[in-house]
Amino acid sequence: MRVEIVSEAQHESLIDLLCELHAYYNEGAVVSREVVREHLLGNLLAPGSTQRLVVASDGDGVVIGLAAISLVYSLVDFSPEKRRHCQLKELYVRSTNRGGGAGRALMSWVARHAMENGCYRIDWPVKASNARGISFYESLGAERVEERLSYRVCEPQIEGLARGNALLGQA
Repeated sequence: MRVEIVSEAQHESLIDLLCELHAYYNEGAVVSREVVREHLLGNLLAPGSTQRLVVASDGDGVVIGLAAISLVYSLVDFSPEKRRHCQLKELYVRSTNRGGGAGRALMSWVARHAMENGCYRIDWPVKASNARGISFYESLGAERVEERLSYRVCEPQIEGLARGNALLGQA
């Protein structure tokens, strides 16, 4: 198994994995490979993107896992040894390859990358219903951050918030 920043030769295989990831998060919904390709090349891998896509591939070069990471600076801890963090946006391993070490190999790569870039910690979200993922993360020594919650606004709430309506309790 190889773990590395995704290469151009791996794009088609990564698109397959991203289609599976989409189905995982969207109750089996199918997405067009063209839509995924456009998003991958036009956004995720665009020159200005802050995300790095790290992939695990099998002996045939097929992408079987993905870690999407960004390096960020703290706004509350200014000490040199704690000011940089690694944010893991996504860790996903193909359903047929889970339990084979790809997730652990990806997390090891991410940890080395974080250390090489002076990161004090690695943070990531996980779906509360993902018991297998939570168990995996805890097996790595990760600790749940109990005092943190996640919030989200979507369209049309974003539009209302932008207009200032949310401040008045209006949608």
